[in-house]
Amino acid sequence: LPLRHRVQGLALERFSPSPLPDRVVEADEMYQNAGEKGRRHPDPEDPPRRRGNRFNGHGTFEHDRPPILGVIGRESGEVVLRQVFRSTAKAIEPVVLRVTEPGTDVHTDEWHAYDDLGDHDRTRFSVNHKRKEWARDDDDDGIREVHCNTMEGHWLGLRNYLRMFRGVSKWCLDLYVGFYQCLHNFRRDFLGFLQRLFGGFTSDVP
Repeated sequence: LPLRHRVQGLALERFSPSPLPDRVVEADEMYQNAGEKGRRHPDPEDPPRRRGNRFNGHGTFEHDRPPILGVIGRESGEVVLRQVFRSTAKAIEPVVLRVTEPGTDVHTDEWHAYDDLGDHDRTRFSVNHKRKEWARDDDDDGIREVHCNTMEGHWLGLRNYLRMFRGVSKWCLDLYVGFYQCLHNFRRDFLGFLQRLFGGFTSDVP
């Protein structure tokens, strides 16, 4: 486990997020059950994770359901994934601005944390999931281009990746999320990923 975390830490260190090259991106949040696995909790009233996370509203780090923010480019397919402590504008907006270029179109759902993107040289398009609006055609060309379905579909892969570890500590969740981001973005050049991760080793593998 410590070795796994060291390797995952290298991925966070050597693959810092850079702005996505796409002019159209999608942003969304996922809430992952993650407690304090691996930490001693001798008090039965203070378990490593409270099953069910029975509280109202969006998940938070404090309630063992940390939000994960995802931003994906529609053309490149590259993704940026970051664990945040809350799904507020203060937590989400700086990440979206850091990983997108000025002038980018950002497609989201109705969550208010994205409301001020238009004040920072981004154009925000949103669908209202509460009203069962999943995709919308704004320019009447027959294509429903306003949606965040690509990013929402991406969460399935991350959940399947995390599931095989049978529980992840919220204190280490960012390591797993960052490593999965690298696996996705280098899915067509895995050898190049390993070379960058471990410092440019050489290999005879064609």
